[in-house]
Amino acid sequence: MNNRSVREGAIALDDVLNDIEVPSLDVPDLDASFVPSPQSKDLFAEKKRAAWKDVQQAEARCDFAPNKVRISYRNPAFGIISLWKKSLYGRTLTDIKSDPDMVEKFAEGMNTLIRQILGHSLASGDWCIVTSPKRRHKERNFASLISARLATLLGVHFYEDLAECHSKHRVGAVFTFGKEPPKERNIIVFDDFVTTGATMISMKALLEPRGYNLVFFTAISNKL
Repeated sequence: MNNRSVREGAIALDDVLNDIEVPSLDVPDLDASFVPSPQSKDLFAEKKRAAWKDVQQAEARCDFAPNKVRISYRNPAFGIISLWKKSLYGRTLTDIKSDPDMVEKFAEGMNTLIRQILGHSLASGDWCIVTSPKRRHKERNFASLISARLATLLGVHFYEDLAECHSKHRVGAVFTFGKEPPKERNIIVFDDFVTTGATMISMKALLEPRGYNLVFFTAISNKL
């Protein structure tokens, strides 16, 4: 006797299921002698994403608004003087760096700012300017182009490619001298824009032990 509870109006499928022919699932024997070549890709392997893709952010912008001069402090504590700061609207940093006219704009702006801060001490002739090592853009390096033009406007010497870096990472990078250290005792350390300050910290670690007087400048502080 069937004790199953069946709803009124339900269709009995017992006979239908009994009439279904299940297809054969016979599988041919695998050739155990097959060994995948080292070049073959495992389609089911877990793919690791590049670290920089895990935290993608909208590209920084700058509107070059006036009166944005500020001193940003980094660890170890030292101040980086900036002319402009990151903004929500304006030109992207990629667009800025690809525009040749921006080199002159940055150099003229930084020239005015540095003269206002350093004043008559520049006339001593014991000043020079350096910048961070070239990494990706070695032929047309934006920071180096600005530094060269800025050096002309300030009347000081620019030591191009003074520092070298053999690491792709910015944080904790160790810089070495690519050329003879500057003979001037006062050094303007310039970078086109600064975010974490890691590059400036590495420049500080390279130059400070030699007893130089360092002043850190950047055009754009890449923080709101």
